[in-house]
Amino acid sequence: MESNQKPSGDALAGMQKEAALRALIQRTGYQLQQENGQRRYGGPPPGWDGPHPERGSEIFVGKLPRDLFEDELVPLCEKFGKIYEVRMMMDFNGNNRGYAFVTFSNKQEAKTAMKQLNNYEIRNGRLLGVCASVDNCRLFVGGIPKIKKRDEILTEMKKVTDGVVDVIVYPSAADKSKNRGFAFVEYESHRAAAMARRKLLPGRIQLWGYPIAVDWAEPEVEVDDDTMATVKILYVRNLMLQTTEETIEREFNSLKPGAVERVKKIRDYAFVHFCQREDAINAMNALNGKVVEGSPIEVTLAKPVDKDSYVRYTRGTGGRGSSLLQTDYTAYTLGQVKPSLIPNTSAVFMLNSSNFLFTFIYLPFNLHFGPTLIMGFKGRT
Repeated sequence: MESNQKPSGDALAGMQKEAALRALIQRTGYQLQQENGQRRYGGPPPGWDGPHPERGSEIFVGKLPRDLFEDELVPLCEKFGKIYEVRMMMDFNGNNRGYAFVTFSNKQEAKTAMKQLNNYEIRNGRLLGVCASVDNCRLFVGGIPKIKKRDEILTEMKKVTDGVVDVIVYPSAADKSKNRGFAFVEYESHRAAAMARRKLLPGRIQLWGYPIAVDWAEPEVEVDDDTMATVKILYVRNLMLQTTEETIEREFNSLKPGAVERVKKIRDYAFVHFCQREDAINAMNALNGKVVEGSPIEVTLAKPVDKDSYVRYTRGTGGRGSSLLQTDYTAYTLGQVKPSLIPNTSAVFMLNSSNFLFTFIYLPFNLHFGPTLIMGFKGRT
């Protein structure tokens, strides 16, 4: 005897969702498969014969309604470019976990989608939170003997982990012949870095007989090209402790007298403010790697970060630091620091692999008045 019982509301909604997903797949030709707690749409799409899209092509889409799936997200995102893949995080009940990652064919499409979709009302009263996604491939490794050179550290890391691409080591501020007791290890992929981190957890492996501390390096904040095109401030690293601001100003004025507006030196790094961006670029290209009072310096552009975007960025990527922001300041970031060593201070300035003694610096919006407070006294040299 056949049952005439009608499906429940939840069952009916589930059937409708399945039908919508099947219709999406038939329309686009993309594959949909579930693996390791996530559902992958595409990756690569049909007919794709090129390499994986460049870094910066992926966005994080948060605040998703838990019953929203690819049949709603894909049509929305494909308005802004060709989708390479969508990775939607799923729970055991078949709902999404509130967020997904969407990779476009290039970073310009991702940038456009990010701007258009952040705070987009996907449903009545439900606003999306969208920011750049960072595929972190870098680990912080602490506890390294200070006498070890870069080549030795690179060789040792390749022995104990797979996929090592590079090792970044900085000399001690007090003694340039020694390292600072830590290194940043770059891997060929996020997966390789994650596997290495798991393998190097405390107590499992020692380097040269010493216990080590391993964690993710804080991902570098992406700054859009339009913003970077306005920067007139250089970050100068690896200075000698005794090098003065007057010496730095003289070196950076050597190409064009009077080009430097002012210099602020803190320990073994400094910020050089130029009157004109062109002069800053010329100085960076000419002086990067120059030996100043016995030490080869590194010169890069400082990276300004909109504080609101930085909050979205750190929340979206799992980075720590959003709670450290204040509303009165703009941040200039230069990359990665060890997250657990960041002091609990109100600050908005991150220094790329810099000496931990000065992790943060305040900068007011009006840069003519210079850094107003130096923060973060923790770590070692």
